Amino acid sequence: MTTLHDHIQMLRAELTSFYLSRRERKQIERELKEALARRDAEPPA
Repeated sequence: MTTLHDHIQMLRAELTSFYLSRRERKQIERELKEALARRDAEPPA
């Protein structure tokens, strides 16, 4: 099972790819923004 932290790291890694279309890049950026917002909404451990 992928944790939120792992998901954020995978999205960041995908953004470093040179072979993304504009549409793919926008989708990944949107997913990353949503994941970061969920992470920030969680109470600290």
